[in-house]
Formats: sequence, structure tokens, C-alpha cells
Amino acid sequence: MYATICHLPPASIRWLQDLTQLNIDSRDGFREAAENVLPGSPSLSTLFLQIAGDRAAQARELQDMVARNDEQPRRLGSVLGAVHRAWMNLRDALGGGEDMILAEAERGEVHLRRMYEEALRQLADCECFDTLYNHHIALKASHERICDLAAATP
Repeated sequence: MYATICHLPPASIRWLQDLTQLNIDSRDGFREAAENVLPGSPSLSTLFLQIAGDRAAQARELQDMVARNDEQPRRLGSVLGAVHRAWMNLRDALGGGEDMILAEAERGEVHLRRMYEEALRQLADCECFDTLYNHHIALKASHERICDLAAATP
């Protein structure tokens, strides 16, 4: 963690703010997905809650970096993320099942990975690079776990 003001350029702060919001959306999505998993799949629910916790931790790290730059960090997810979660709940209510939940989780992970990859390209010289790189590695691991589960689902 940063103990003093970092003096990141405005473009870096914008990236950190956007990634914060995406992590919050992801956290909220995984929490809802954990609630929508069938009762016979506690390990999937546990995985989703673990990933939600990881996303919350990542959002807090990014918020801390933004705050250490005398900026107000984003604390809420996006409207688009809330609309997507409502759509997922509707699809689940209509019988989407776990395969649909896994497919959407995988799709969300792909989107978040792409955003991190672009941020890493844009912020290669930024002092926040190591933090973003570590987030990306964790994201890649959770994405692979979801892909493995999706491939194993009949």
C-alpha cells in the first residue's frame, strides 16, 4: 500500500477509477451469482463468493491509490453493471441454470481481463503497474477456474 501521496498523472487516475468501478461491478455480480447457484452446488457458490472477495480487495487497493492522489475514489458500481445483474436475475428466474451463470461469469472475466490488459499497456511506466499486474494475474487464475467449470458442465 501507498503511505504518501503518489502524484499519478490524471490519465492514470482515470484508469484506476474505471478499474475500481469494474471491480465493484464484478464483486456485486459474483455475489448475486453465488445466491443464484442451485442449493446442490455449494462449491460453486463458495468459489463465486471467494472471487467476489478478491474483487472487493482489488477495488479497495485501487481506491487507496486514488485517495493517496488527493482524489475521491469511486465507491459504487456502474448503472450498466446493475442493469446487467437485473437481466441475469430475470434469465435465472426463467430457468437459465448454472451453465448460464458460468457462461456469464466467464464473459465478465474476459471483459475485465481485457480492460486490465489495456490498462497495463497504457500504464506501463506508472508506479501503479505492479499492483495492476498482480490483479491481472489473480484475475487470470479465477477466469481459468471458471472456464474449467464451464467446460465440465454438461
